[in-house]
Amino acid sequence: MRPLKVGIQLPEVEREVRWPELLDMIRAIEDLGFDSIWLGEHLLYRWPDRPPRGPWEAWTELAAIAAVTSRVEFGPLVACTNFHNPALLAKQAATIDEISGGRFILGLGAGWNEPEFRAFGLPFDHRVDRFEEAYAIIRGLLQDGAVDFEGRFYQARDCELLPRGPRSGGPPLMIGSNGPRMLRITMATAQAWNSWFSDFGNRPDGIARLREVVDAACRDVGRDPAEIARTVAVMVRLPSGGGRIQGGYVKNAPRPLEGSREAMAESLLLACHAATPALNTGTHTSRRQAAMSSLQAGFSASARVNAVSSPWASLVRM
Repeated sequence: MRPLKVGIQLPEVEREVRWPELLDMIRAIEDLGFDSIWLGEHLLYRWPDRPPRGPWEAWTELAAIAAVTSRVEFGPLVACTNFHNPALLAKQAATIDEISGGRFILGLGAGWNEPEFRAFGLPFDHRVDRFEEAYAIIRGLLQDGAVDFEGRFYQARDCELLPRGPRSGGPPLMIGSNGPRMLRITMATAQAWNSWFSDFGNRPDGIARLREVVDAACRDVGRDPAEIARTVAVMVRLPSGGGRIQGGYVKNAPRPLEGSREAMAESLLLACHAATPALNTGTHTSRRQAAMSSLQAGFSASARVNAVSSPWASLVRM
């Protein structure tokens, strides 16, 4: 088993990328040995000082990724539950997991980009309340196969997920949030946690604080923190990278990770250690050396993916 995993997030609104080019990227990422492929789920971005941009619909793309790959894991980073009927989203997830042969990871969050909610007629209020109800339905269907739920915002009465996907407990659930309430809602039953690079300044020393938040949430719900896989999205600039335009933090975006492949691999390894302290020196020296080798190879490979616009966001998982 590899000591850590590295994936690539496909372009979102950095520029308009058509399917033939996306397909080339997807195949190159898998062929070059990366571990995973990720998509953001958004509908529309608007800024006061530049034209609007929008990505392709994420779940259609995810089904396509399932069909054209054979090895990599993949998923949304992360899916917005408030865009969907939660029972239908669970069925979509099970279906894509089936198409892929059990390689799908379901990243979930509550959403944050108000203009796209308004433009597509979706309610933006009570987002965490809505997420809590949606998560109960999604988790119940994927992990248990059935749910009978009546909430303020969502209902799934006597609902069953048939047929079941290839894994009896469903695809892993990964939570994209650092909010204490979101973590309390999910840490008892989720399998992984993710933080976006802007939340920790895109630097390893910013991760430790967030790890402590996740650990505390696990203890609050009686879960061993070691059972939660820790993942972080890191913004990386390869040579000739021109910048990432996305979201509400554009004007104060953290600096991307850049430099030689050795320097970037060392920084990502530090990020992994901050998220998962077990990857350390001493008794874990061999794991650390293996991790460094895989990261350096990954950066060499990524430099050969000419179709992939840089900088790109990588997901590092322990």
